Amino acid sequence: MPLDVSELPLVGGHPALDLVNTLERGGNSPPHDFLSDSSALLSWSVRAGVISDAEADQVDRAWHDEPAAAHAGLTAVRDIRAGLHLVLLAVITDPDGDTVAAGAALVGLHERWSGAAARARLVLGSSRVRLAYGTVPAMLVPDRTAEAAVDIMLTADPTRVRRCPVRDGGCGWLFLDQSRNGSRRWCRMADCGNVVKARRLTERRRAARSSPS
Repeated sequence: MPLDVSELPLVGGHPALDLVNTLERGGNSPPHDFLSDSSALLSWSVRAGVISDAEADQVDRAWHDEPAAAHAGLTAVRDIRAGLHLVLLAVITDPDGDTVAAGAALVGLHERWSGAAARARLVLGSSRVRLAYGTVPAMLVPDRTAEAAVDIMLTADPTRVRRCPVRDGGCGWLFLDQSRNGSRRWCRMADCGNVVKARRLTERRRAARSSPS
């Protein structure tokens, strides 16, 4: 049975990557979407640090009063997730390959971000002026998600964005390799890494038993 969104590990090292990982795309079974409804989206947004508990209360009230806004918010976040996944895979796996699909995804992401930026406002902080996204409660979650997606694309070192290796038995989740020497391979060693190691050990032992002495 798939994990509940409240149990989903946050291994991406950035909210945008954790968003991409809310859709399980590996294996032979149909993809499992942890963002099954607006309630799951709201729960995940707080856990991932996209919004605060107080902001979640505002969003919950806005979505309760206007269910269509909740549906629109969920649709927008899913669109951002799909586009970002496509773009990041193009960057980290085949930058010189077919860029048509990734280019179309970028257009969609730009449209989502433009809408978020139009609703943002300049805020004077203690030492600088910043652009605050999420001024409209009903659109707070998708706006912050769009902000996170643009941030990861513009600021992350592409050589440090990794994909848990599917060909070697990994899950395909994306994560930032923040290790000192850039050697992190698995989303979590306790999960995919150890599972693959255990399976390989079992295969070697089985091969040793079946080979002539």
